[in-house]
Amino acid sequence: MDAQGRGRAENIDPADQWVLNPDTGDYELRLSPSAGQSSVPGPRGSSPRQGGRGRSAPGRERSRPDERDERREVPGQRRRRVKEPEPGSGGRRKQNPRKSKGKPKSKGKKVMVWTGGTLAFLLVAGCTGGYLYYQHLNDNITSIDDDGAGTGGFSKDRAINILVMGTDKRSGSGNKGYGDEGSAGHADTTILLHVSKDRTNATALSIPRDMIVDIPDCPTKQKDGSEKVIPGSQKVRFNESLGQSDRTPSCTMRTVTKITGMKMDHFMVADFNAVKTLSSAVGGVDVCLAKDIDDPKSHLKLSKGKHTIEGEDALAFVRTRHSVGTGGDLSRIELQQQFLSALMRKLKSNDTLTNPKKMFSLAEAGTEALTVDSTIADIMKLKDLGMELGKLDMKNLSFATVPVIDNPAETVHTTVVPDPVKSEQLFAMMRADQSLTVVKKREKKEKAAVAARLKGPKADASDVRVDIYNGSGKTGAAQTTLTWLQNTGGVLKSSQLGNAPSDIKKTTLEYAPDQADQARRLADIMGLSGAALKPGKSEKNAQGLPAMKLTLGGDFKGAGVPIDASSKAPKDIKKVGADKVMCAK
Repeated sequence: MDAQGRGRAENIDPADQWVLNPDTGDYELRLSPSAGQSSVPGPRGSSPRQGGRGRSAPGRERSRPDERDERREVPGQRRRRVKEPEPGSGGRRKQNPRKSKGKPKSKGKKVMVWTGGTLAFLLVAGCTGGYLYYQHLNDNITSIDDDGAGTGGFSKDRAINILVMGTDKRSGSGNKGYGDEGSAGHADTTILLHVSKDRTNATALSIPRDMIVDIPDCPTKQKDGSEKVIPGSQKVRFNESLGQSDRTPSCTMRTVTKITGMKMDHFMVADFNAVKTLSSAVGGVDVCLAKDIDDPKSHLKLSKGKHTIEGEDALAFVRTRHSVGTGGDLSRIELQQQFLSALMRKLKSNDTLTNPKKMFSLAEAGTEALTVDSTIADIMKLKDLGMELGKLDMKNLSFATVPVIDNPAETVHTTVVPDPVKSEQLFAMMRADQSLTVVKKREKKEKAAVAARLKGPKADASDVRVDIYNGSGKTGAAQTTLTWLQNTGGVLKSSQLGNAPSDIKKTTLEYAPDQADQARRLADIMGLSGAALKPGKSEKNAQGLPAMKLTLGGDFKGAGVPIDASSKAPKDIKKVGADKVMCAK
């Protein structure tokens, strides 16, 4: 019997019985002829751990006796036992993959499917095991209701938005002395991960905790099943969207949606213990420093150069800010992005992917350390999400931060506000599913034809004649656009003709061939892309004169706000590819 009380008489390490199938990239249980039934931990027939949080993963040993008592604590969290998968949905394959029809995927290609540029991979890395292990990991999961703030779940046929939050709540053994121990916690670190519809690229957008925002009212489900509306707050720090006033992660979701115009599919919350256990499970994270750092507040003390850190050192690394950059939160964000990039590279490495012990430790640590929304609180759903994210090539994952400026309302600047121009340009790119990296998927001929619509002479604004219809679903959109075009854009020969026959998703501008110069001018004024321009025929306005037809769609965000995203990121925006090794300064 092994130290965890789960082994057989032969004292075989369960993790050693899981072998990577080179044809499929999956881990499969391989027992010797003399071996008995699987010793994979399950919810029955195993010694329960203290605290009722499940069992330890194969090959994983606790480093200290009190570690098993550590419990994550997130505002509003509710423990639930998720639905178990149907028998036969996991475990060994019934069919020999070598005998299946079609050419088997290469090991490298299949392994790439299991790698990903997001923390969600940590939750699914070891989920190809047997039925009992699925049950065991399901028992580990802690979830919180999304209170209707999300989409209801990701879909394979559209882009994916996941909100990853790190709370500074000082919960769990070993986390004393990190600051305000009595605090309910805040949204200390927040990253919006946007994965494109075609899965060719992704943007991980950091949201500064000290950014001034408006937090909306947040309907929140209570433990007794009732609903309570937590009142919103105006012009407060973003980090108050979690923990404060009993706000749960769903409130942070609503706040991010209000800021960016993007609705979240899921959220994941990590506390201090998550950083420590996940970094240790992967065998340490490789980081680089451009100078010596000795920060007594975060307890980080590392010399200049490269280091492999885990546990307490990893936590200190992501918490430090006084000894890097300008000493503020924006500098700390850059450090955290470097850490996450390095963690993802480690996950992608063969040293991790071909090591069953590490894979099982990751699955165990991930399901224990992270809290997720209830719509994804099932190993099979997490596996499906991980498979979608695993299609992403890390070289096309970019880290960026919301562009900000100093808060103009302050004499002594301690907070920031979104840069009104650059932030909206970046949000528009993400809403339009455009990458910060160069990814060309559309056929060159089609792309060239669309781009050509914007090339050529432009008429004077005073010569542009256009009728405006409102198909956006937003009351008064056509009138406000008309007023803006006349007063600001100089488009005096314009009129609004009320609502379109039905709501449409995308803004379009229809014009006749001899109005192309007018169309290009209006596109320049309103920020329309070539895709919004629809060559065709013109209509006659109320005076019987030919006029272009502008129909505002669901992508309309307000008069004067560019409707279509630029193909380029805002100037001076800091973005770092996840495949790049950077040294913190």
